[in-house]
Amino acid sequence: MPKKKVKTIAIYGKGGIGKSTTTSNISAALSVAGLKVLQIGCDPKSDSTTTLRGGGYIPTILDTLREKKSVKSNEVIFEGFNGIYCVEAGGPAPGVGCAGRGIITSVELLKQLRVFEELDLDIVVYDVLGDVVCGGFAVPVREGIADHVFTVSSADFMAIYAANNLFKGIQKYSNNGGALLGGVIANSINTDYAREIVDDFVSQTKTRVIEYVPRSVTVTQSELQGKTAIEAFPESEQAKVYKALASKIWNHAESKVPSPLGEKELHEWAFRWADTLLAMETGEVRGVAAAI
Repeated sequence: MPKKKVKTIAIYGKGGIGKSTTTSNISAALSVAGLKVLQIGCDPKSDSTTTLRGGGYIPTILDTLREKKSVKSNEVIFEGFNGIYCVEAGGPAPGVGCAGRGIITSVELLKQLRVFEELDLDIVVYDVLGDVVCGGFAVPVREGIADHVFTVSSADFMAIYAANNLFKGIQKYSNNGGALLGGVIANSINTDYAREIVDDFVSQTKTRVIEYVPRSVTVTQSELQGKTAIEAFPESEQAKVYKALASKIWNHAESKVPSPLGEKELHEWAFRWADTLLAMETGEVRGVAAAI
């Protein structure tokens, strides 16, 4: 019997951009669509899967390994909403070691435990901190562990800066079997000018937006309950957006090498947009994005 092909994706984004919120809602949407999902949180804060488990935290792989030499699957893998398997890689003690080490250690342990085969998964979703693409955090890209990489970005400069750095990492490892970019998830897009900024950035870097996700009070209400929007408000407009995004990711087949901007190019691009927004605000320029 042929071995089942498990789809593996990695979702990157700078801290605070809504990466884990987006990832957990994608996992929840894939689950309610009938797929068996494993979400692996690769952020030292270890909070990737909290909204899949009613707001509760779970023991991390690194913490568990610090306590014992031999670890069983049920000590690091926990079930969440609708049977989603949840794992948190964890991080080192504050001020000690490399935060990216948790990803390397977690991947090695899960392989040793044959988790990917024995859970009969359809898709594995890595939720990865994307502020700095260091050796550890770059593992899903560098080692080709992920089939496709997506990044969550808003129109804010630091989010775009982090996305551009990720693009550099993908480009660097692309000739050595590294994972390629599936696209940008544009988050917190509630204005025309925010959408235009992201659209211009993906055009400059030769990639694309896979979905526009608006900022919504539905998400805030859901997270205050320790839930995803998919679980708390399954018929909401926000849940429909996440379901559409999840469907696109599940059906995504072809990723590409992005063309990141150089440091000077990126800052010149940002300065041009700063001038454009100022001109719009003062009424010197009128266009679609003038509604700010």
